Amino acid sequence: MNARQPFLDPYHQTIRQLSDRIVAAQAPIRILDAVKWDDGVRQGFLEGKGKRLPAVDRAFYEGRPLGFDGDALKGEFQSIEREVTRQLGQFNPVGQIMRRMCREYRMVIRMLQARGTPDFGLISQELYGAASDAFHAGDPTLADLGMMMSSYLDNIAHRGALEDEPKTLTAKDAVPILQARLNRVFGETEGTIRVFESDGIVADAAAGADYIKVRADALFNERDVRALEVHEGLVHVGTTLNGQNQPICTFLAKGPPSSTVTQEGLAILMEVIAFASYPTRLRKLTNRTRAIHLAEDGADFLEVFRFFQEQGYDLESGYQNASRVFRGSTPTGLPFTKDLSYLKGFILIYNYIQLAVRKGKLEQIPLLFCGKTTLEDMRILRQLVDEGVVVPPKYLPAQFQDLNALAAWMCFSNFLNHLSLDRIEADYANIL
Repeated sequence: MNARQPFLDPYHQTIRQLSDRIVAAQAPIRILDAVKWDDGVRQGFLEGKGKRLPAVDRAFYEGRPLGFDGDALKGEFQSIEREVTRQLGQFNPVGQIMRRMCREYRMVIRMLQARGTPDFGLISQELYGAASDAFHAGDPTLADLGMMMSSYLDNIAHRGALEDEPKTLTAKDAVPILQARLNRVFGETEGTIRVFESDGIVADAAAGADYIKVRADALFNERDVRALEVHEGLVHVGTTLNGQNQPICTFLAKGPPSSTVTQEGLAILMEVIAFASYPTRLRKLTNRTRAIHLAEDGADFLEVFRFFQEQGYDLESGYQNASRVFRGSTPTGLPFTKDLSYLKGFILIYNYIQLAVRKGKLEQIPLLFCGKTTLEDMRILRQLVDEGVVVPPKYLPAQFQDLNALAAWMCFSNFLNHLSLDRIEADYANIL
């Protein structure tokens, strides 16, 4: 599905060839497939009524080969990185992005080779961050954000108007609804974006290059389907299609972990501004962040599982959520921190858009959708769009096609951030 031009000049052809090498090299890497626990682990835990640690150790992963030669693939990324410098020079903007991607993919391979060892969790923290990381010096950490959000959600819990609608839609019901909505969004690609049931995923849904898988045994309501349309469709599928539409920088159709943080943050932001999010959804994200923090502080699988039970999860859903924290690791090891991407990415993207409005650089905001972008590359992407090396996004959510409302919201937000909420609470004590 990659767009191709009839002619590329030698410079652009060099970038395209190096970019294509990165895309080809990363093809066999399937992080979530490599770290997931199989149904036998789940069944054993359920049969033990949640009283025994899952039977997962280093040998468990050794019995599940990666499907590629890790050392050889690291060598290929090292070779590509050398060629980028040799052919484009040390300071070429697009070369800087490609070299970083090569280094990041090598780190991913190291992490996967370390499955079931302490190094797995340490490398995961390098790639996705840790719950104890601060956003800026002196600011709250992700763990603090998780606790603050939980406190706010507790204050509005059990309000009749905010209770979830019953989940009466099966996956079989949800699939055609979601398919019809995506067909309307991606009009001319209708028929190429497939929505189908799958029993091989942990989440309720997952997006691929041209599809969305919906977990076969999951239940949904209309609000859930709307969230999937926005999160998986408008963001994840949309940015994939925009990346595949790149005639030169084909690497934008794929993304290493740093782009995952940007992608998930953008998806959560879209849920919020499209009014597709809701308290139960936010609770799920904060629970994941809090669970990772518990594991980083030494909690084992059973302790994290009990945390989810305290949040109202039953035996099976508690296992599913706890296993997300320890997949790739062991039940007593450091966590897999990918699920921090949602809240971490949201804060980073929100701050970026807020600053872009403050500095009058609105034209940079839609470039987040050029493909599987990484926030630290945005200045370079702006330059590459101006040079014609990267094409602007073809598919943009309505909220980013006309930035008037978003800009107005951020202008107010910039001012409100300067007000003291504690002082406001004291002043409003007699009227609230």
